[in-house]
Amino acid sequence: MKKLILSLFVSCCLAPVLAQTPDWPHKPIRLIVPFPAGGPTDLVGREAANILREEFKQPVIVENRPGGNGALGHGVLAKAPADGYTIGLLVITVAIAPHLGNAPFDTFKDFAPISNMVSMTPIVVANNNAPFNTLAELTHYAKANPEKLAYGTPGVATVPHLAAELFQMQSGTKLNHVPYKGATQQIQDLIGGSTLLDFQSSLVVAMPQIKADRIKALAVLSDKRSPQLPNVPTAKESGYPGLVVSPWFGLGAPAGTPADIVQKIQVAIAKGLNTKEVQDRFAAIGASVHPNKSPADFSDYIKTEYERWGKVIKAANVKAE
Repeated sequence: MKKLILSLFVSCCLAPVLAQTPDWPHKPIRLIVPFPAGGPTDLVGREAANILREEFKQPVIVENRPGGNGALGHGVLAKAPADGYTIGLLVITVAIAPHLGNAPFDTFKDFAPISNMVSMTPIVVANNNAPFNTLAELTHYAKANPEKLAYGTPGVATVPHLAAELFQMQSGTKLNHVPYKGATQQIQDLIGGSTLLDFQSSLVVAMPQIKADRIKALAVLSDKRSPQLPNVPTAKESGYPGLVVSPWFGLGAPAGTPADIVQKIQVAIAKGLNTKEVQDRFAAIGASVHPNKSPADFSDYIKTEYERWGKVIKAANVKAE
C-alpha cells in the first residue's frame, strides 16, 4: 500500500511537467520580424520560418512589425503569450534601444533567447569622386576638414551610425552625420554626390552599386573579408583593429516560454543553418552563420553586446530621434 501511495504521489507531481508541451507544435507558429518586409532582417526571418516549417510540419507565419528601429516589434514579442506559438527575431536592437531610453521591453527580463543565427557584413563606401580610397586616406582627409565631411546612415542610433561614431573615436576625426530613413535613398545620394561617405549595415544595397562601379568600397567592418568582395580589406587590416561591427540576427521567445520548446526550436534552427543550401542563401545577401547558437551562448552574447554599445552611445552622446 505504501508503495502504491508513493507511486501515485510521484505520478501526480510529474504530470504537470510531462503535460507541459506534449504535442507542441500542433498549430501555426507566429514569427515576429521587427522590420519591414523585403529588407535584410525580413530575409533572415523568412529563412528561419522556412527552416522551422520544414522541421515541425506546421505553418510558420511571418508577421512584420516595423517601427522604432526594431523596438516596436521587440515590444510586441515581449508581451506575447509564452506558449511557444509566438517567437521572433531578436536583433542587435535589443542591445542598443535600452540605452536610448523608453524601450518597450527589458532586454534581460522579457525574452528567452533561443539561438543566434547570422551576422551581416557592414561596409564603408564612398562616392567615386571622393578624394580618398582607404580608411587611412579618409582619416587624413577628415582631419584636414573637421566636421565638413558628410556621411550617410539609415538613421540615428542605427548600427551604421554607431559604427561611424566608433570610427570617429578611434581615428580622432569629426564627421558630419546625415541620417536617412533607410538605406536606399542614402545610397542614391552617395552616387549623386550629395554625400561623399556612407556607412551601410550590410552588402544588400551597396554591393550591386559597387559591382556596377557607381561607388567605391573602402573597407568592410566584419572580422574577416567578405567572400563577395574579396579585394576589399577589413577595418582591422586598415589599421583599426577595434572597428569590428556585427549586425546580428537571432531567434527569441517571450520570457517564460517552456525550456523544452526553446530547446526544440534551437535544435531545429541549428540543423537548418548547417545545410549548404541555407548557408549559400545567406551568403548571397552578405550574411554569415554565427558560431554562437545555444540559448546560453546567445544570452551571453547579448549581454556582451549590450555593454559594448552602451559605452559607445554614452561616449558619443547619441540621443534617440
